[in-house]
Order: sequence, then structure tokens, then C-alpha cells
Amino acid sequence: MNRLIDLARHLPTPDPALTIAYTPIRLALPDRPALELRLTAPAEGRDLPIVLFSHGFGPSNYIPSKDGYAPLVQFWAERGLAVIQPTHASSRVGGLGPEEPEAPFYWRERVAEMRAILDRLDEVERQAPAVAGRLDHDRIAVAGHSFGGHTSALLLGARLNGEDFADPRIGAGVLLAAPGRGGDTLTPESAARFPFFDVDFSTIHTPLLVVCGAEDDPHFTPRGPDWHADAFTDAPGANALLTIAKVGHGLGGIAGLDAKETEAELPDALEATRRLTFAWLARSLGIDPEPWDGGRAALEGAAADLATIAER
Repeated sequence: MNRLIDLARHLPTPDPALTIAYTPIRLALPDRPALELRLTAPAEGRDLPIVLFSHGFGPSNYIPSKDGYAPLVQFWAERGLAVIQPTHASSRVGGLGPEEPEAPFYWRERVAEMRAILDRLDEVERQAPAVAGRLDHDRIAVAGHSFGGHTSALLLGARLNGEDFADPRIGAGVLLAAPGRGGDTLTPESAARFPFFDVDFSTIHTPLLVVCGAEDDPHFTPRGPDWHADAFTDAPGANALLTIAKVGHGLGGIAGLDAKETEAELPDALEATRRLTFAWLARSLGIDPEPWDGGRAALEGAAADLATIAER
């Protein structure tokens, strides 16, 4: 029971179930410190779909790591998803140092870390005994917030300078407040600092949900909040755009409660983000289509002030 939510109660979602978490799971990688992960999953059930979650590059010291985004990750896991969170190379607390050539963003290494997790899912399970043998390696989604959306977009098929980073093991994706097009759509300063934002979303054919905050006005570009919807506009696989009302980049608080990343902590908006992203994942991963259908109906009625959905 959450006494802080109101309109979001009209968005259907399954009741929460008990979860378990393992941290730190460590994967040894060549020529660098081990990659540390958190795995959060339902305590019971088999053939659990997997979501790889890529954190952002926010201002906090610890939220951009395996230990952030509990409000979103816990919600998904309580409703049937096994969520794996790496501490990326760009993390302040556990990533690689500032002396490496790719510092501080390590965009290429972040993609490699996600691929390494997929390559070694059996090893991940061995370090999580209560989950071992219960994950469905054929139902995998990727999700990412902010800079994690950039990482996720590349894994879903977006190309950078013609280079293909797509991983065919990933069957669905969620981009949360992700960067839009780079190049000449950015300010000159941002274009020089973030050349790796110049991605081509038109090569994403995997089913994709794009989530934006209606008031997420980026400082990278003069275009305004619609910049974050570029993946929906450009990607053939993007079949839904979810816009959360009255919030900016933090989408109501997905990164953490009372956190620097949460510029507007709005429980109803956070709950809408959690319920509707889960609903889309549940439909796309073959769990249950009804929460998404019911959520769309609620947004046309009692919950209309919370968010809008565009589909194609």
C-alpha cells in the first residue's frame, strides 16, 4: 500500500511478490578490475525473463552503479522479472579511473560490459544459487536511463559512425529519458564533447518503448523535451512512446528517492512510470498483455492527467 499515489491506482499491475537479491556478483574481465553486478529476482517461479539495466551518468556518487535505481528495479522484480544491474566503467564509485583514454564516459566499454553479462549468464547464476536454473536465457530485454539509454540503444541496433553494436540475444528494449540525435542537433559545445551521441536510430528493428518526461528540457540541444523522443521517431522497431506529465529527467524518481537525480519527486508520476514500463515489458516478453491494455485504457479515462501513449 502506497498512500502517496492517487491517479496511478487506475493503472493495473500485478500484486508484488517476495524478491531476493545477490550483490556483488563479480565477473572477471581481462586487463581491468572485475565487473560487479546486482541481480534482483522473484523468490519463486521459473523461466524468469531477464532485463539488463544500464544506469546513467548522474551527479550522485552511488546511484550510477549497481546500487541505484531501486524504485524501478525492485518494482519490476516484484512482478516477475529478473533484473541485472552492472556497475559500469563510467561509475564514480566502482568504475574505471579517469586516466584511461575513454574516460570519463567509457561508452564503448559500457556496451562491452553488457555483452559480457550475456556471454556469461551461466556464471552469473552460479553466484546466485537461489536463482540458478530459473532464468530464461531466450527472453532478454535491455533498459537504460539517460546515458544508459545510449548504451541500450547501441545494443538494440543503433549505429555510430556506421559501426554495428547490436546483440541478437536482446528481444526488447526500454529507453528512459535517453539522448536524442547528436551532431548538428546539439549545441556546438555539446557536439564537441559528446561526438558519440551522433547515433543512427533508424537501424533499430527490435521492439522498443521510448519513455520521456514532458518537462525534460535538455541542456545539450536547443530543441527542447522532444529531443528525447528521437528514437521513437527514427527507429522502425519503436512501437510506443510514453510521455510522463509534469516531470523532467528523473521521471518522478526512478533513480532513487530523495536523490540529486530526482529533480521532481512525484510519487504518482513515479508509479505511472513503474507500472507502464512493467506493463510494456510484460507484453513484449510474453508474460501478460493485459496490464498494457488496461493502462492504455486508464490513460484515456481516470488517469488521463498522468501520461500519454503514442503507438504505431
